[in-house]
Amino acid sequence: MSTSGTSDASDPSDARSALASYGWDEGWAAEFSPYAAQGLLPGRVVRVDRGQCDIVTPVGTVRADTEFVVPRDPMKVVCTGDWVAVDPVGGDPQYVRTLLPRRTAFVRSTSSKRSEGQVLATNIDHIVICVSLAAELDLGRIERFLALAMSSSSGDALLRGAKPSWGSHAQPIVVLTKADVMPDVTGLSYLVEDVAATAPGVQVLPVSAATGDGIDVLAAMVSGGTSVLLGVSGAGKSTLANALLGEDLMDVQGIRDVDGKGRHTTTTRNLLALPGGGTLIDTPGLRGVGLWDAEAGVGQVFSEIEELGESCRFHDCAHEAEPGCAVLAALADGSLPERRLESYRKLLRENRHIAAKTDIRMRAEIGREWRMKSAQGRAAMEAKRGRTR
Repeated sequence: MSTSGTSDASDPSDARSALASYGWDEGWAAEFSPYAAQGLLPGRVVRVDRGQCDIVTPVGTVRADTEFVVPRDPMKVVCTGDWVAVDPVGGDPQYVRTLLPRRTAFVRSTSSKRSEGQVLATNIDHIVICVSLAAELDLGRIERFLALAMSSSSGDALLRGAKPSWGSHAQPIVVLTKADVMPDVTGLSYLVEDVAATAPGVQVLPVSAATGDGIDVLAAMVSGGTSVLLGVSGAGKSTLANALLGEDLMDVQGIRDVDGKGRHTTTTRNLLALPGGGTLIDTPGLRGVGLWDAEAGVGQVFSEIEELGESCRFHDCAHEAEPGCAVLAALADGSLPERRLESYRKLLRENRHIAAKTDIRMRAEIGREWRMKSAQGRAAMEAKRGRTR
C-alpha cells in the first residue's frame, strides 16, 4: 500500500479486493508480483477488438493497445479472459505489456491451409456447449465440441511458443437450450439420454430461458469460476447469457424462418461478472469447429471405443478389418452403434491431418500407410483377375 494513505492500484492486496469478482486470487497475485514492482497495473481482458482491448483493473476499466504482445502469433495474441500487466493510468495510449501465463485455453484450428490454432477464450473453468432443441440434434457436432473441450490446454505452453501438452482442465457441460419447445417430458428425457450417450461423464442439462427451468441449476454450476458459452448461431447463447446475468446485456435476435438458422448477434467475445459469482464469456456463433491437437479429447469422448480397443488381438489394431478386433465385434453384436464408430474415425482422421501439417514424421507415416493400402489394393485386384481367367 502507498505510504501517502492512498491506494496503490498495482499493489496485489488492492488488486485482490478490486478484481476478486473477476477471478483474481493468490496465484495470479504471485504471477503478477514482478510487474507490480515496475508500476504496472494488473487486469483481466473483458473484450478485444481490432488490436485494442478493454481491461478491468483496480482503477476501473481501461482501453489499451496490444501492439507489444506478439501480434503476429495467433497463439499469443491477447484474448478475452487473459490476465495482463498494463501501463498505469496516464499513458496515452496505454499498452498491454505482457500476458500472465494462461491456466487453460480453448483452441480450435483456423480455416487457413496452414496449421494454426485460434484461441477463443482463456483461463476458463467451465466450457458450456449450447445446443438448441428447436433444431434437429446433430450428435456428431456435439462430439466435435466435446473433443475440443476435453482437450482444453494448460496454457503455459502457448505463451512459451511450445507445442502444448493437452489435458482436460476445463469442465465441459452440455446445455440443451429452448427446452420449452418440447411438447412433453418423455420426449425431452429421450433427447437428454441420446446426448448423454454421446457425452460420457459429462453433465447434460436441459434449460429454458423463457420459463426459467434449469437456469438456477446452471447458475450454481458456473458460479465458481469462469465459463465460456460455445455453440453455433441460433443455439441461444446470448439469451442464456442474459438469463444468467439477470438482465438483458447481450443483444438477441430470432431464428430465420427461411432456413431455421440463427443470426450472428454477438460479434465479439465479452467477459462479464455474474451476480451469483463467477464470470461468463459469451462468444459469437461458430460456423466451423476445426480440431486442434484433440487426440486426447477424442479418446475421452469415445472412451467406450478406447476401452474396447484394449481387448483387440493386436495392440495397433485400426478397427477396420483386423482379426480379433473387439471394436468390430461390438459393432457386429449391436452394442456399439455404427454412427458412433464412424464419428470416432472421422475425428481421429481430421485431427491427424491437422497434426501432420507440422509433424514431418507423421506425414511420412501417413504416406507409408497410403502406399501400403494402395499396394494391398493392387494385389487384391491382381488376385481377383487371376481367379477369373
